[in-house]
Amino acid sequence: MTTNNWITVCNESDLTADTGLCALHNGEQVAIFKPALADELYAVSNFDPFGKANVMSRGILGSIGESLVVASPLYKQHFDLKTGACLEDDSESLKTYQIRIEAGQVQLLA
Repeated sequence: MTTNNWITVCNESDLTADTGLCALHNGEQVAIFKPALADELYAVSNFDPFGKANVMSRGILGSIGESLVVASPLYKQHFDLKTGACLEDDSESLKTYQIRIEAGQVQLLA
């Protein structure tokens, strides 16, 4: 379902605080997070560039300093949920996606 270049990927009710959800968006796996520490959603690539696997939606949420992060479940690198930057290795990052909730639907920008 497309609305003004936004694509619905799941229902808001499918999300659980501090637990990732994987959705398919334009042929890419996207990890969606609803941190209990924030009033917004985050969407990053589900592909872990270190472990070379689609596992980021299974990562552990937390914070380091002012950054909300997800830790890879494989090798434990931390990625900033807003920017996708890896805190341990600035040569790697996760792709980020614009995300919103509209009428109970979680949508990603096409």
